[in-house]
Amino acid sequence: MSGAHTHAPIDQRLLSLLVCPVTKGPLTYNADTNELISQKAQLAFPIRDGIPVMLPEEARHLED
Repeated sequence: MSGAHTHAPIDQRLLSLLVCPVTKGPLTYNADTNELISQKAQLAFPIRDGIPVMLPEEARHLED
């Protein structure tokens, strides 16, 4: 099925291996926004088609 982006759940084993590219700190998965969150860097990294996009320039800055 091609077309719309789906919110495929991220593999928990993959999540445990990933760290924030800015702080090297832990990430948490936000299912509502389908993003990986770095609290320390205040960035939200998008997940597109089940693949985390770990580029700081693609990340969304979190609101305080």
